[in-house]
Amino acid sequence: MSVVEKLKSLHSAEEFFETLQVEYQPEVLQVLRLHILRRMGQYLVSADFDGMGDEDIFKAAQQMLAQAYADFIRSNPMAERVFKVLKEHDPNRPPAPGAKPALVSLTSLNPGSGG
Repeated sequence: MSVVEKLKSLHSAEEFFETLQVEYQPEVLQVLRLHILRRMGQYLVSADFDGMGDEDIFKAAQQMLAQAYADFIRSNPMAERVFKVLKEHDPNRPPAPGAKPALVSLTSLNPGSGG
């Protein structure tokens, strides 16, 4: 079985770390597993494995998983924003043209206030 086929057959974050022989702290992985695997997926999609042998693909995937793990060790999910819902709610992202403001004034909620 090729490295790519093996990776496609894995089901848990722990299996990825064990298969690729990347050290991890279980308590960190328990909290950040989806974020780490999503980031690794982003790295894998951008990789070009054409013409590479299994050993080189293994090393590249190993490095990508280690990098994804490190991304969240030195940062956090809110800063990294790997999921669509977090990207869409980024307070530093400029609002889309024509988008309504996210905040509603209290006076606009009180019909007697004239607002």
